[in-house]
Amino acid sequence: MFNSYVTNTLRYDEKKCVNCGMCSAVCPHGVFASGDNKAELIKPQACMECAACQLNCPTEAINVDSGVGCASAMIMAALRGQKLEEATCNCTS
Repeated sequence: MFNSYVTNTLRYDEKKCVNCGMCSAVCPHGVFASGDNKAELIKPQACMECAACQLNCPTEAINVDSGVGCASAMIMAALRGQKLEEATCNCTS
């Protein structure tokens, strides 16, 4: 099953997942959790598109467009010296 979400660019192909646990270990927002046979998306809407899960997935089951969305907005705000609460990525969450 291939999952994709409108609120962010996270794409997860659970057929490729070997349940190694890396995605749940590196995700700062708890988007993934280890399941019985594969990782489970428990909070896909919380993905801030940092790509930590993608970079650590040994089977390339996860794809996300890093450099867009909330993570990018927070990084750009920090570089510009803005308060992080003022950062906006134009998302609805």
